[in-house]
Amino acid sequence: MAVTEVEAPPPAVPAKRGLLRYNSPLAQVSLLGLICFCCPGMFNALSGLGGGGQVDNDTADNANTALYACFAVFGVLGGAAHNLLGPRVTLLLGALTYPLYAGSFLYYNHHATQAFPVAAGAILGAGAGFLWAAQGAIMTSYPPPNRRGTYISLFWCLFNLGGVFGGLLPFSFNYNRNDKKPVGVNDGTYIGFMAFMLVGAALTVLVLPPARIVRSDGTKATRVTFSSPATEGAEILKLFANWRMLLVLPAAWASNFFYTYQFNHVNGALFTIRTKGLNNVFYWGAQMLGSAGIGYFLDFGFASRRKRGLVGVLAVALVGTAIWGGGLANQLKYNHGELADRIDFKEGRRYAGPFLLYFSYGLLDAMFQSLIYWIIGALANDSEVLSRYVGFYKGVQSAGAAVAWQVDRQKTSLVSQLIVNWGLMTISYPLLALLVFLAVKDEDNSVSSVEDGKEKDSKLSAPTSFH
Repeated sequence: MAVTEVEAPPPAVPAKRGLLRYNSPLAQVSLLGLICFCCPGMFNALSGLGGGGQVDNDTADNANTALYACFAVFGVLGGAAHNLLGPRVTLLLGALTYPLYAGSFLYYNHHATQAFPVAAGAILGAGAGFLWAAQGAIMTSYPPPNRRGTYISLFWCLFNLGGVFGGLLPFSFNYNRNDKKPVGVNDGTYIGFMAFMLVGAALTVLVLPPARIVRSDGTKATRVTFSSPATEGAEILKLFANWRMLLVLPAAWASNFFYTYQFNHVNGALFTIRTKGLNNVFYWGAQMLGSAGIGYFLDFGFASRRKRGLVGVLAVALVGTAIWGGGLANQLKYNHGELADRIDFKEGRRYAGPFLLYFSYGLLDAMFQSLIYWIIGALANDSEVLSRYVGFYKGVQSAGAAVAWQVDRQKTSLVSQLIVNWGLMTISYPLLALLVFLAVKDEDNSVSSVEDGKEKDSKLSAPTSFH
């Protein structure tokens, strides 16, 4: 059915168009980064301890399996939830599930039953699906097209600053527990995580509707309208036949698969409890550096956006190969499990090599995921389309993570886990390069959207109001 487009008058723009306006993309992406600093940032710090801070990994493995199995479903549905509810409600519903998860491990410290952590993990999986779908839609659609890499880096730095500060909690609360044998974290560590997560949930009420976001040049950031359940259901099904998403699928599957190995069998297996916290400070700090570096290059490296994407894939592939090669050399030293004599940060030379490896894993994670987000953001400018794309990415990512936690639960050899992680990332590089070559255009003067399996370019017009 043909639709006649009526030329709309330019949107009203505030007299002041500075970057720090509350309704600017920069302010809203920064607010989003603070929310994720408090919620998933602290969750990452908790997970990075290995075993959720417990001595036995089984409870955390089962809780994370439930978490990522639900995340796999609600990650895909999260894009629909965002399009139906808007970002504020979607983020709030997601953020409230994080303190429940941290609280379940506080409960486990006193009542050693897995039921509560596993149930809380499943609930968090649903909430995280909502939160990350809204996050992805905001982060990929609000920034100007030629500054997406910079905004992704800004978000990633704020988000991972949560992991940095979160790493200081177990380091400080457990500093005097220099146990060479395995030991769990104390109650204060979990209470600290819960306090930050509740603050993050409260911050979601400050998020503005997409229709109110205005860029510094006076253009509206997005044309999103509320959708309908029938439309969203149909569009979600189309994603599984969308060739762009099929090329993203291996990278999505790999992008959280390695956390189980890195958290449980590098940080969790090699270091004392206080050193685990300190390592997380640098692991998530490395993510800030990795994201900033790759983001700057993807925005400013070459005049051609397609060339920047292709060289970005090559750079991540080379760095990834070097880091996983170093990981294999380290893993061969302790293939039979945990070290009986844990490494402490005060041990100097003995600590330096494993620490550098764990730091490098964080660097690679941020480079890899920031690259994927940049590529997804370059596929479209429409927030509805991007929220579905990001939802698909997070859903597949979480399905891979759910499998990884159960692979670990089955006591799979550590060398095998490392090789699988390395192989998954290696397979994804040429497919991402192909996606950049086929789908990323050098021009930013049109909005690419996908309807009924066909590409359509439509000129930016005034956005429709929310109903």
